[in-house]
Amino acid sequence: MHGSLWVGWLLALLCAGAGAYCLARARSGPAAQRVEVRGEGLMALGMAAMALPASAVAPPAWSPWLFATAFGAAGLWALLRRHLHHAVGAWAMVYMAVAMMVPAEHMGQMGRMGRMAHSAPGGVPLLTGLLLAYYTVYVIGAGVRLVPAAGPTAEGPVADGPVVGAGPAGVLRACRVTMGIGMLAMLLAL
Repeated sequence: MHGSLWVGWLLALLCAGAGAYCLARARSGPAAQRVEVRGEGLMALGMAAMALPASAVAPPAWSPWLFATAFGAAGLWALLRRHLHHAVGAWAMVYMAVAMMVPAEHMGQMGRMGRMAHSAPGGVPLLTGLLLAYYTVYVIGAGVRLVPAAGPTAEGPVADGPVVGAGPAGVLRACRVTMGIGMLAMLLAL
């Protein structure tokens, strides 16, 4: 990943932590959610690997091909399972891996040949902008759902039921928000 060394390491640690938590959650919990949670964990670990700063850890030349293949397969699998958000995330990772493969000067030449719209070193600006808009809306929406519906009153805490963001399910939702924020940071650093 290009950009600040500290941001890259923090993003890698954040995604690795979310991935480790998701994979730990996949061992227990409802059987219907295990496949989805396992996929999220693997996606987060892949994001952590892609987020490692290039200046600190020199990636092998074949790593973008590996990322593109793995995330492309994950995107197809998510689409077959009708998990549109996971498919968008996997294909966003494919897009970033392809942008890592193609040097900036070739991106501009491909745009002039008509294969890609006007492009910049960070990929195709229109596609990058659409992905940034998607993940911004996702993170804000998912973050709002983490906030409890009612807060404490002057008489004390509300006893209407469990707090939305509390417990293992709330932490899992927070991991999803974390991965969305990570995706935003990776797209901005592209």
